[in-house]
Amino acid sequence: MKANMGTADKFIRILLAIAVGVLYYFGIISGTVAVVLGILAISFIITSFISFCPLYLPFGISTRKKQS
Repeated sequence: MKANMGTADKFIRILLAIAVGVLYYFGIISGTVAVVLGILAISFIITSFISFCPLYLPFGISTRKKQS
């Protein structure tokens, strides 16, 4: 796996995951919506830590800066 996520991309994903956690904690989301967003938040956290998004691969997307 070649890293394809930049710093800003990772930061945004982590912020979104935290936002989902806060919404769940305060009871703003619940039920099926909470489960779906929770799974999405977990995937955001995992992809942020490994700097690789499998959905970017088929489209050739990379938000990582080119190495000089």
